[in-house]
Amino acid sequence: MRWKIKPETDSSITTNLAKELGIEYTLAKLLVQRGIHTFNEAKAFFRPSLDNLHDPFLMKDMDVAVARIETAIKANENILVYGDYDVDGTTSVSLLFSYLKTLHTNIATYIPDRYAEGYGISFQGIDFAEDNNFSLIIALDCGIKAIDKVNYATKKGIDFIICDHHRPGNEIPAAVAVLDPKRSDCDYPYKELCGCGVGFKLIQALASKRGETIENLIPYLDLVATAIAADIVPITGENRILAYVGLQVINSNPRTGIKAMIHQIDKTALTITDVVFIIAPRINAAGRIKHGNYAVELLTEPDFDTAVKFASEIEKNNTERKDLDKIITVEALQQLEENNEAENFSTVVFSETWHKGVIGIVASRLIETYYKPTLVFTKSGDKLAASARSVKGFDVYKALEQCSEFIEQFGGHKYAAGLTLEPKNYPKFKAKFEEVVKNTLPEELRTPEILIDTEISLSEINPKFYRIINQLAPFGPQNLKPVFMADGLRDNGYGKKVGSDLTHLKLCIIDGVHQQTYNAIGFSMGDKHKLTTNGNPFKAAFTIDENHWNGNTSLQLVLKDLQED
Repeated sequence: MRWKIKPETDSSITTNLAKELGIEYTLAKLLVQRGIHTFNEAKAFFRPSLDNLHDPFLMKDMDVAVARIETAIKANENILVYGDYDVDGTTSVSLLFSYLKTLHTNIATYIPDRYAEGYGISFQGIDFAEDNNFSLIIALDCGIKAIDKVNYATKKGIDFIICDHHRPGNEIPAAVAVLDPKRSDCDYPYKELCGCGVGFKLIQALASKRGETIENLIPYLDLVATAIAADIVPITGENRILAYVGLQVINSNPRTGIKAMIHQIDKTALTITDVVFIIAPRINAAGRIKHGNYAVELLTEPDFDTAVKFASEIEKNNTERKDLDKIITVEALQQLEENNEAENFSTVVFSETWHKGVIGIVASRLIETYYKPTLVFTKSGDKLAASARSVKGFDVYKALEQCSEFIEQFGGHKYAAGLTLEPKNYPKFKAKFEEVVKNTLPEELRTPEILIDTEISLSEINPKFYRIINQLAPFGPQNLKPVFMADGLRDNGYGKKVGSDLTHLKLCIIDGVHQQTYNAIGFSMGDKHKLTTNGNPFKAAFTIDENHWNGNTSLQLVLKDLQED
């Protein structure tokens, strides 16, 4: 791993901030690194307030969208709330459906089938709307590139409102309204909302027209926080506010469906990390294994006993998903070895038997082994479908643009994308993608990087230090949990490999200068044990966490990497 330490902050600004806040210099430095230079900025950061959300009507087309929905309600039209089958899509649909149900009875939801229809708006979904007399479709977390689909709906007399957050193409669909902060002609101040975040801005606008306050919408923020966590969007600006308050809702009074999931896993006081690794995969599992509708049913179900039954079924889906991704990952790794492709600049694998619902997870697994931009293909009808994942710093979406001559359709983000192509084009695409990555992936991005906030002495770590670090949460992109570095360290001689397969590393680390000791755990770092034996000095990159054991709570270092000192 490459260790990269963040640049030094302006010492005068950092010193002044430390003095104003009454905190250690190191803690002030963490704030300055996050763009916080004054007492008032720190106050807003530590106490995110819904009062600081932007006016939803600053978003392009918001006034048109609200007017069209109000017309539909007054005319008693049938409204179809349409969304993608992943966490962002299903939470978006659940959010808007739940809110509109308080205003109007003729509301239904539609989640496309991952296998029969694929990602985004489908002709099949529009036909469903026509057959069931829906005159307005509100699409969430998808639609920004659905030019032909929107035109198809228009010919059938069906209007579209699109709420998306993905990058637009050269042309915007001819919908009644297109809400997307990434539109080049949209002046909305915050560009990093997830799909559910855009959906929330829509209900915020609708509510304001009815004289409701933002406090009336707090019960919907459990869904928004879940989507923010799952979609790995920056935890800055509005996302930080929405995630902060939404997490409080999750931990105090979540909707029945989320309460049922928490009941299944028997865990309290969830963090954003828990939402990412515990809640989100379960919601996702419905669309991966069965159908995304199951997730919407769970998230909109008012009866707790019924919700528990839904949650139990989704738990089974999640167990099946985990089994599948393990099997397919092994097969993919074998394929790379057998084809002598492990040394390529990119990873591209294909099997027509692989389950389409888990290929994105498998792509992420392969990056853990071979740190390269990765695509995993499987058969989808008469086409091939793939999930793409990237390494830090490399824009896989732009790389796919350079291969577009062989792609039927694609969409996504810098680090994650999906695409389909004709089977005959697979060899040409694979060769072109390898060529693009080879020519555009810088040498330094071919090794995983640990970004270190600052170097510290273990003597600086104490309960107050940890409490203030925790107040930087919720953590996520652009506000990651602080990673520290310390050198001159030794193990006290009792360090050992732990775990059923001895893959983890447990140490009791001594700071050579202050003789301060701390327990440390390094997950999947058992191979580093030799580096810490015989009193050898080493340096460590780590985060700080609490360890709860036998009713006792203590601080521990969570190791990210070790190097010789």
